[in-house]
Amino acid sequence: MKNLFICCMIALTCFSGFSAMAQAIKTPAASPMQTIRQDFALSSIEINYSRPAKKGRVIFGDLVPYGKLWRTGANAVSKIKFGEDVTVGSVAVKAGEYAIYTIPNKDSWEIILNKGLTNWGVDGYKESDDVARFKVKPETSAIAYESFTFLIDGVLSEDSKISMAWDKTMVSFSVKANIQEKIYSQIEEVMTKDKRPYFQSASYYYENDKDLKQALAWTDKAIEQSPDAFWVVHLKAKIQAKMGDKKAAKATAEQSIKLAQKAENQDYVALNLKLIDSL
Repeated sequence: MKNLFICCMIALTCFSGFSAMAQAIKTPAASPMQTIRQDFALSSIEINYSRPAKKGRVIFGDLVPYGKLWRTGANAVSKIKFGEDVTVGSVAVKAGEYAIYTIPNKDSWEIILNKGLTNWGVDGYKESDDVARFKVKPETSAIAYESFTFLIDGVLSEDSKISMAWDKTMVSFSVKANIQEKIYSQIEEVMTKDKRPYFQSASYYYENDKDLKQALAWTDKAIEQSPDAFWVVHLKAKIQAKMGDKKAAKATAEQSIKLAQKAENQDYVALNLKLIDSL
């Protein structure tokens, strides 16, 4: 009996040691997680998802069946977070985080944003939790993506494009934000204060084709605040060029060149020379 007890204890000790070793082993995830974040409009877009690999398999129409709800990745449901109210596809979506589901088909895909953030894949999905649902056409990618990939591209002040790519299939949809009124309100508010952001306001008006006369007036005010600021003078030249006043734009660009040379900033010298050549 004593020998049996000793043998049992030795076996238990060995098993415990093996179990501890097994628990300590770390291996790569078959479908590793990825988080991408892109500054957009006045906030950001963030996507969290798992990336399954092709591994020689046929993807769409086989591994991912046509006509069936897909978790759009692997493991837990993929998630997208908008920092402000946006329009996704053609659907207005409030700021917040959502699960991304899709229904792939050969000639069209259905994109779904859903409230089911705790769902494991399609388990727990409820159509009643949908906040957006629209269709897009898939495209053939010029390159084959081995791993399922989200991309955020074409990022402008109010527009961006989100794409999903795997193998040679790519699906894209637009995200738009209406921030004009917010920015106008900010400009109106700060212009009542002592230190006014003339340069930033003029830059925004120039980049977004707003009131160029107002933008020009603001650059003059900014130059009064900082007479040696060659980048502000360069902005004034660009505004004059966009207004069609080539003679004034050239003279202002030459002024900016002198200031940039004094500051030993060759980048702005080159930018002004390029502007003059374009007139």
